[in-house]
Amino acid sequence: MKRHLLVDTLGLVWVAVVHSAAVQDRAGARLVLATAKLQHEWPRMARVWVDGGYESGYLAGLARALLRWTWDVVRRVGDGFRVLPKRWVVERTFGWLMNYRRLCRHYEYHDDTGVALIHVAMTHLMVRRLRPAGRRRSRYTSG
Repeated sequence: MKRHLLVDTLGLVWVAVVHSAAVQDRAGARLVLATAKLQHEWPRMARVWVDGGYESGYLAGLARALLRWTWDVVRRVGDGFRVLPKRWVVERTFGWLMNYRRLCRHYEYHDDTGVALIHVAMTHLMVRRLRPAGRRRSRYTSG
């Protein structure tokens, strides 16, 4: 099972696609672009930063033709691990999703259920952020 996400600069999910692991990443990116085209029009969106696995002239041309987006590949710098600011946004979102038991493994029979669970988890995260800081309850106290 693979997940492909289109997120904004805050890490909030706009498009989620779930499919089997037999599908390559570039084919998954095509599914994300097609889903984005079908779901919404984002007139202010102009640039998309992608991982090196999505580097393809065909994908860049598809993003430009379908959605008028510029496709920028964020490449690794040097050896070893370094936090790349543009690339880290989606990785942080995946980390947030791993806090939900149903999303840390793929238990679902249908891929659409996995997409729905991603949207439920992100809705929960956004609602928690909207709650005033003084009104938050600890998970370890009752009431």
